[in-house]
Amino acid sequence: MSDDAQSAIPTGTATGIGSLPGTDPRGAAALAAGELGGSGLVFLPELPARGVGADVIGRTAGLLVDLPVDYVHRTYRLAASPTAETRRARDYLRWDLDALEERWETADLRGEAGVVKIQAAGPFTFAAHVELRGGHKVIRDRGALRDVAASLAAGLDGQAAELERRLGVRVVVQLDEPSIGDVIDGTVTPLTRLDPILPIPVPEIAQLLEGVAQQVARPMILHSCAPPRWELLRAARSYALSMDLTQLRVADYDRFGETLDSGRTLLAGVVPAVDPGLPQNQVADDLVTRLTGLIDRIGLPRGVFREQLLVTSTCGLAGATVSWARAALAISTTVADALTTA
Repeated sequence: MSDDAQSAIPTGTATGIGSLPGTDPRGAAALAAGELGGSGLVFLPELPARGVGADVIGRTAGLLVDLPVDYVHRTYRLAASPTAETRRARDYLRWDLDALEERWETADLRGEAGVVKIQAAGPFTFAAHVELRGGHKVIRDRGALRDVAASLAAGLDGQAAELERRLGVRVVVQLDEPSIGDVIDGTVTPLTRLDPILPIPVPEIAQLLEGVAQQVARPMILHSCAPPRWELLRAARSYALSMDLTQLRVADYDRFGETLDSGRTLLAGVVPAVDPGLPQNQVADDLVTRLTGLIDRIGLPRGVFREQLLVTSTCGLAGATVSWARAALAISTTVADALTTA
């Protein structure tokens, strides 16, 4: 993805990471579109509380093309033929798409919000949690990993095309990679201690991610709530970045500044993912102060808020109450609005 494609992601606004509490797709679509449908980046909600097939790994399994997945002994596993788990995951995805389309039509949003974000586990996180039929993790087999990446890219392309057709929008694709640090470090849990999973070099990881971006051919976001891996983020040039800024240490400030100075788009995770028990206006004011202080400290112009940043929660909102999920999206919007005039 080129810098022009990254610029297609709306900035100076708010969005959500993807997950929301509850099990009602209509309610989730109403929440996401209701809080962000004016000027924010609306996202297709994920509802992991529905169980197997709705969590980030199961949901991603439902996107794969020609790679069915089973659920065995509380673990996802590649299967030889379509399974009930694969069908359930695809049903959830279809219901979520239906709910968002219904909300779009009810709220007459067609033409009002031109970009929508979809999310899935990235190939490395998926491969670190899913087993081959023999019990080993997919990540252990480079060929299987490449097959998963190609299948996922095809599935994301198909889902994006369907959403574009249904809503008349452009689609941004977010890959969630919370386990990518374990892949880099070689700390993915193996089948046995005697058969460790070797680390994958960052250049190889970046090359595969770039291949996914080329196949999907839409604006891409690389998300992780874990501490940033700067070497990878620098190498994955086709991706806008989404990170939990509360994970930044003082030692990270130079590389964070270099990332923004290079023109990368950033989803700035700052709003608490669970209710901190404080008034919303106090939370918003504190976050504006902290973000402006951070940008001032690293010596960048405040125009980056308008030109390169979106405000979001530190991580997904599945563990929040419905009331806090709504508040978190509203606070994200308030902070984004305040930063654009800071």
